[in-house]
Order: sequence, then C-alpha cells, then structure tokens
Amino acid sequence: MNKFVIIGGGNMGGAVARGLSASGYTAQLVVVDINPDVCLELNQLGIKTSTNAGNAVVDADYVLVAVKPWLVDTVMEQIAATLKSQKTVLASLAAGISIASLKAHVGEDFPLLRLIPNTAVTVGESMTFISSSKVSENQITEFQEIFSELGKIMLIKEDLMPAATALASCGIAYALRYLRAASEAGVEIGFTAVQAHEIVAQAMLGAAELILQNESHPEVEIDKVTTAKGITIKGLNAMEEAGFSAAVMAGIFASHQS
Repeated sequence: MNKFVIIGGGNMGGAVARGLSASGYTAQLVVVDINPDVCLELNQLGIKTSTNAGNAVVDADYVLVAVKPWLVDTVMEQIAATLKSQKTVLASLAAGISIASLKAHVGEDFPLLRLIPNTAVTVGESMTFISSSKVSENQITEFQEIFSELGKIMLIKEDLMPAATALASCGIAYALRYLRAASEAGVEIGFTAVQAHEIVAQAMLGAAELILQNESHPEVEIDKVTTAKGITIKGLNAMEEAGFSAAVMAGIFASHQS
C-alpha cells in the first residue's frame, strides 16, 4: 500500500486531503501541519495527521508539498535527506516554485512533480496540471490515478504553468463571477436569490458537461439553442455589445501577465 504524505493542511493541501478522503482513497494518507486545530479537523474526517514533517515522510512513496511558497525551503531542509535515501517522488503545488528550485534541495536526478490543481478538488472536479522531471512512466501513471479521483488531469510543459493558473485556477473565480451576475439578474426577473443560484449553477454544469462529454465545441452547442429572431441570440448579442468576450479575455490576459 502506498504512503501519501501531504505537508501543509491549509487551503489547498487540506482540499486535496479532503478530496482524496471523500473519494475513498484507500492508501495510507498523512497530512502534516503544525496547527492543532487543522489536525483535529482532519482527524474528525478520518485523516491521519502529524506535526513533524521529518518523521511523517519516512517510508513515503509520494510527498506533496502544499505550504506557502516562502515556507518551501524550510520544509525541504527538514525532509530532503530522508527523501533522497528512499527515492520518494516529490510533488509540489506551492505557487511559483519551479522544478529547478526543488532540484537545488534534492539533486538533478531526483523524481519531481510540479502540479497546479484548483479549489474544486474538494468536490472531485479539479482541473489539475502536472509537469515532471525524472519521474518514471509507472510513477506518473500511478500519480495520475491518485489525482484522477479529484477531477481531470493534463500533463503540460512547465513553462505553461502560469497560463494554466490563469485559465483554470483563476478560472474558478471568473466562472463564479458570471454565476453571481447572472443570479442577480435572475432575482430582478422574478426568482429568489437561492433559486437563481441553483438555476444558474446547474445551467453552468450542464453547459460544461455538453462540452466534456460530447467533446463538442462551444459554438456547436450555442447554435443548438439560437434560433432566428429568438431570445437567446438577442441576449448573446446584448452581452457582446456590453463587451462580454473582450472582458473575459482581458481578465485572463491580466492574470497571466501578472
């Protein structure tokens, strides 16, 4: 049975742990965090915890570093020697921490993964991007199988990580901003706020599944609901006149360039 250690039980590390636990992940899962409240909360979900990273990574097959970027060097100093002796696969989701910076701690030939999930890991619907160095095909496959419980996975070159972040991680917020705006309109035309949120969220889910399940193109699905002189095309044209597509692209470009 694999041992999977997550160092950092905060927003993203905790979300990964909760997502794996909720998916029924059966391997040994341990979360390391120095905050006793975080440990208690995870324990109540049946997730094992530790406050000592050095001890926790012993015999680990995979170690996921999920701490704030400025804490990565400190964590690596605590675990690097043990990892190298075991040839553990080291993965990091710390924002902005490159594979090259991890190699400075464990060496050029150490198996490393860099990944970017998004907050939808908690409901098993993340879009997770993975870049790798010196990781075997079997290890990549096994790691993908673990994270496939949390949503979809895409293997990309590391230089695309900033673009992936802008499109998928920031994209959660962009989608939710549309949900909020559409829901506010829904209230104005007659629904309660609760009803409007449910209606728009389900419409967004349905739209996404049409693309993912049918491997379709957005314009193909749009054409199915736009008829001559119909209300849908009137709404779409009004949104475009207000700058909808341009605003979305401008937001993504701004996030990518930051």
